[in-house]
Amino acid sequence: MTTRIELPLLPELRLDIAAPAVTDAAATAALLGDPVRAGILALLASGPHCVCEMAAAMGERQNNVSNHLAKLRRAGLVRASRHMVDARWVYYERDEAACAAALQAFERLLR
Repeated sequence: MTTRIELPLLPELRLDIAAPAVTDAAATAALLGDPVRAGILALLASGPHCVCEMAAAMGERQNNVSNHLAKLRRAGLVRASRHMVDARWVYYERDEAACAAALQAFERLLR
């Protein structure tokens, strides 16, 4: 059985409604719509990790994780730094300010 909802009658059409600013939230949602990228951000919540650690934790190939990390870096959600002793090792961490801004964009969209 379908419930019928009575909507109020408006005296005239509201054609002056401003378009919502959703570009940033939509771009971030598309980026995080991939389970590997979402998993990377979740893993990095506990602190910096190298590609091999993330790949092992998620059961993914290292080159696949690296490709996803590149997209997250371009979006500004993660950053990389080399190990202080052995520069061959690159560790990734979340950019908490960028993640907070993305969360605020989602909150504005969904409120």
